[in-house]
Amino acid sequence: MEEQIDQHKEVIDRMTDLSMLRLFETYLEGCPQLVLQLYTLLEHGQANFTQYAAIMVSCCAISWSTVDYQVALRKSLPDKNLLNGFCPKLTYLFYKLFTLLSWMLSVVLLLFINVKIALFLLLFLWFLGILWAFKKQTQFCASISMEFLYRVVVGFILTFTFFNIKGQNTKYPMFCYYIGRVLVTVGILIVFWVCPVSIFNSDYFIPISITIALSLVLGIIFLIVYYGTLHPNRNEETKPDETDGIAAERDCRVKYFLME
Repeated sequence: MEEQIDQHKEVIDRMTDLSMLRLFETYLEGCPQLVLQLYTLLEHGQANFTQYAAIMVSCCAISWSTVDYQVALRKSLPDKNLLNGFCPKLTYLFYKLFTLLSWMLSVVLLLFINVKIALFLLLFLWFLGILWAFKKQTQFCASISMEFLYRVVVGFILTFTFFNIKGQNTKYPMFCYYIGRVLVTVGILIVFWVCPVSIFNSDYFIPISITIALSLVLGIIFLIVYYGTLHPNRNEETKPDETDGIAAERDCRVKYFLME
């Protein structure tokens, strides 16, 4: 019986590892691709249903990869409550979807204003994400080089969405993260309206600005609803949040699929 339980646990752990790899792959490939899709759409000012559908599919795929990983991760941690039910998953998906869409559109607008400034902002945020990973002293990999690679990838994901990299309470870091996101987004919108871009189709000025603001507001509302009423650990406030990275106390399982 114990052997059967161990085999079942090993299968769940492997599935969690694969889910994390899909999460990394989706963000590393999907986010740059989504920025390019949005930039092309707004630059030409003409799009058909297929282009809009492709953009929405990309947004949903990136957001769903986070939901899928949260579900798999909680199954692999016996001391964590499962993320069950349609409403919690859908709320979490909408939180990630709307905040991601708002940020992607903001980045694209900044690219229209000045490519160098946009690249500098993204690189700066990536650097801050890496610093945050180093500050948290993650210990998920077997070697220093693999641990550095892990922190670089985590920093990249933090450029686009909040990612709990260690099993600690993240209320205040998340609050600071999205306060900064709101300030940067508002700043981009102000600059965009003060300095209109000639190559940008003026017909998109108002719709894009409304979409960015509305998406950000909706995303934050879904975030508050999820963590306030639907989070699996909402009745266990004294316990730390789940780790979005693989749990270190589980014999550093990350070292296996990163090293092999």
